[in-house]
Amino acid sequence: MNIHDLQREFVAYAMSIGVDKIGFTTAAPFTELKNRLRRQQELGFQSGFEESDIEKRTEPLQLLEDAESIVAIAVAYPSRMKDAPVGKKGARRGIFCRASWGVDYHTALRQRLALLAAWLEERVPNVRIESMVDTGALVDRAVAERAGIGWSGKNCSIITPEFGSYVYLGELVTNIPFAPDKPMEDECGDCRLCLDVCPTGALIAGGQLDSQRCIAFLTQTKGFLPDEFRSHIGNRLYGCDTCQTVCPKNKGKINWIHEEFKPDPELAKPLLTPLLTISNREFKEKFGHVSGSWRGKKPIQRNAILALAHFKEEAAVPDLVGLLTKDERPVIRGTAAWALGKIGGEQAQKALLTAQEKEQDEEVLEEINKGLQFFS
Repeated sequence: MNIHDLQREFVAYAMSIGVDKIGFTTAAPFTELKNRLRRQQELGFQSGFEESDIEKRTEPLQLLEDAESIVAIAVAYPSRMKDAPVGKKGARRGIFCRASWGVDYHTALRQRLALLAAWLEERVPNVRIESMVDTGALVDRAVAERAGIGWSGKNCSIITPEFGSYVYLGELVTNIPFAPDKPMEDECGDCRLCLDVCPTGALIAGGQLDSQRCIAFLTQTKGFLPDEFRSHIGNRLYGCDTCQTVCPKNKGKINWIHEEFKPDPELAKPLLTPLLTISNREFKEKFGHVSGSWRGKKPIQRNAILALAHFKEEAAVPDLVGLLTKDERPVIRGTAAWALGKIGGEQAQKALLTAQEKEQDEEVLEEINKGLQFFS
């Protein structure tokens, strides 16, 4: 089989297994990206979750020594939920971002990439393949952009004409010399909605993100959330979709395509108060299959406490007092203390004064004092 026929049949097979877009590019270095990443590193804009070796992130030949091309894939996920529950006083709800609805996309894309690799291995002698999703060395967005999947938007997402920016990305590096596709023209134009509405100003300029200020990153951290961001987190438990939901290119892109990504409304928008006392086992059983669970329950619980403070949910005060007085984790005790101050009321104030006398941890004491300042 010649390379042209192989590529054509490969594309058809990819579509048959639930890949929504596929593109090809060379294994040439990502030179411009390398300069951008160095600048991001110098500015301290990186999240710390990514591969630290910039050479590996921009040199495909470091990952596969005889690499000839990279296959980029995109799989669409939903932007809307059917029968979304509505939170109300006494039953407030948080929300997971759209990329964490349904099954963990790492699992879903790895399954597709494994099938694609097996298809090539059956047909091409001595084929070599390295596949990756999100946690791999290469920058998924840079690969997808160069392979013609979409253009890189000002919100730092790949935007496709068909599905908007609601797509998961993955790639295969291979020694097969596939014909490369042409990159797409940038269609953002003069629009800067995403930059203007970013809650924390994390989008510094079109295509430049300070990850340390990005709510999507902050919801995944495990320590105390810095004070300046607490009023911006709202009821977000994991991730942030603001720069996507305001994008005009996402208008009308609902993407109810794959059953595996359709959300369970009670998981995507869960009640907040039960999260405060959920056990490790319960958390794993309930949320273990979604990508938003990867950091464990502690960040989710901290964010749930902040969300209850955002709503000033008086019904949560007894549970928050329980966390303040009994939880072994300083971050949870301290965040509960701050939230009690924010919510207010006699019971909350009394609990904070009592805790102030007993607490030994300096950081928690600082949060208790912050909580008490709401009453002054």
